[in-house]
Amino acid sequence: MGSDGGEGEPESDVALSIVIPAHNSGTVLEVTVRRFAERFRGQSVEIIAVENGSTDDTPAICAAIADGWDTAGVSFVPMRSDKGMGNALRAGALASRGSRVLLTADDLPFGFDDVDGADRVERETGRRPAVVIGSKAHPNSVADRGLPRAVMTRSFAILRRVILGTRTGDPQGTFLVDGDLLRALVPHLVESGFLFTTELDYAVESAGIRPVEVPIRLSGEHRAHASRISAGDVVRMAKGLWSLRRRRSALRSAASAAAGARSSDR
Repeated sequence: MGSDGGEGEPESDVALSIVIPAHNSGTVLEVTVRRFAERFRGQSVEIIAVENGSTDDTPAICAAIADGWDTAGVSFVPMRSDKGMGNALRAGALASRGSRVLLTADDLPFGFDDVDGADRVERETGRRPAVVIGSKAHPNSVADRGLPRAVMTRSFAILRRVILGTRTGDPQGTFLVDGDLLRALVPHLVESGFLFTTELDYAVESAGIRPVEVPIRLSGEHRAHASRISAGDVVRMAKGLWSLRRRRSALRSAASAAAGARSSDR
């Protein structure tokens, strides 16, 4: 497998990079990878699976997928990073080559609603947003996860608005980001776990970039699974918000510089 992927890659014609953090993903990863492969068969797409500290057979599954890969147009890139969703997303983003990068999950919770929503926004507006989020908070989303999860989500949203002042409804959704912008920005992001996408959202909002949230439908299989985020995770996230707030100036500067570089290249 590849290394942490910190070195930049040469220019390429990859249209989309799909970054999948894979931690103890043995039961779901291959199905997710195959679904992406069929969806984008014949297109210039790369799927980057970043195994991070698994204790199950995820590394072996990644290796087996790579050994048998034969999908036209679509490449599969297995990597490893330190344990943590943020570490995996950062490593995958830095190794990506796509003009757009999708930061998603190992169990494809929204199907392809996020990608379809981003394409719909582009068709309707005639422009490609820098950041699109598959958002459970969108009023047209179907994402019932039960009362306990709803309470935790709402509590975290209130804390996020009070502490950070961000306006995005769901910074824990899937992100489809301009590739150049993301690769310029992620070296400045430090969160190693679930808070990584909140840090990403905070950085771009601080620089005046408003993510576009699109509706999603949470898959029936995903609704049936127990949530991976515990009350302890929410407490840790809440504490982490204060750390993000202290870094606002640095994050805003980094995002502004990345956005400026993106604009000058177009």
